[in-house]
Amino acid sequence: MLPVILLTGLDDEFRGAVAGNLLAEAGPAGVLVEYAVRDLSAVVRTARTAAGVIDREVITMSHPCVSCAMRGSLVQLLASIAAVERYGVAIVNVPAAGDTHAITTEIDQHTDLHVGLVVTSVDTATVLADLNGEDLLRERGIPTAAEDGRATAEVVVRQLEYADTAVLSTADSPTDSPTERLLQAINPRLSTRTTPAGLLDVRPNLPRTIEPGSIAAPVEGLTFVWQADRPFHPERLYDALEDLVAGTVRGRGTLWIATQHRHRLSWDSFGTNVAFGVLGPWLADLPADRWPSVGQQHQARSALEWHPEHGDRASYLSFTGSALDIRELQRRLDGCVLRADEAVHPLTDPFAPYLEGSTAA
Repeated sequence: MLPVILLTGLDDEFRGAVAGNLLAEAGPAGVLVEYAVRDLSAVVRTARTAAGVIDREVITMSHPCVSCAMRGSLVQLLASIAAVERYGVAIVNVPAAGDTHAITTEIDQHTDLHVGLVVTSVDTATVLADLNGEDLLRERGIPTAAEDGRATAEVVVRQLEYADTAVLSTADSPTDSPTERLLQAINPRLSTRTTPAGLLDVRPNLPRTIEPGSIAAPVEGLTFVWQADRPFHPERLYDALEDLVAGTVRGRGTLWIATQHRHRLSWDSFGTNVAFGVLGPWLADLPADRWPSVGQQHQARSALEWHPEHGDRASYLSFTGSALDIRELQRRLDGCVLRADEAVHPLTDPFAPYLEGSTAA
């Protein structure tokens, strides 16, 4: 089985340098797959060893999309490399807008391939601005599909959350720098280093995926965790959104909103960008034989905190950032909860338009 290393990162030049170092370390046993995506209508994919190019293909598409350019052809190429039985590792330099989770899933479905490590390259000079910014990928000039509305902050956070290891650009970064502490608060599994040397021997701490609706572990000064066993007042929560995400780089969790009584909702925020979705029904509304279809973390939390009246209905959120005002976050969130003397039926629901067409994850 051919091990595959996926390399992500926003900065093409730094990511390319890390890829080159990995190929050099792999020696004759390594293959590097790269994509030139300046013009998405015709993406150039090359595979090379330390000795030179062994494959080159121009991928033309009617629908310009980085992930589309990789899907379908990448696995076929990697399988052909594995079949030669000459190479010990394949390194894939994933373009900035690529979906590493989807690529991993597709690669791991092939019997001769396995994603052994996911590495993200981090430019320490710009990462804090990227995590806190409001700009979209396309506004940064990063090649992506025309309909891709992702914020740069979301892409960077997703790369960090899914990675096993981060290679930092600053060679003299202190071991416990504020930037490193923030990155590890975003992903506690993440190991950080300032050189790619030795990466080929790293073994990941799995699993990589995050259960939708789950929260991060509390980290003093960096990650604040909040929960309530009463629903949110929809209008007060909606009005407070901008203030709640101020100073945060990542927020996630489960929402119980008074006007969405039958729907367990997800919260995902990246910088100042907030998204909501329908995770599905609450366990309290499901027969016991359907509980296994709900995420394991939610089942475990519900077993510990089941309420005699409303079951697993509750809100729990986590917010990560380098400049959190925890007291203010606590005050604002507490103030958004529906009070015991407030009725639900006269309330309007500003979240409803954002949830139309949503389906359970």
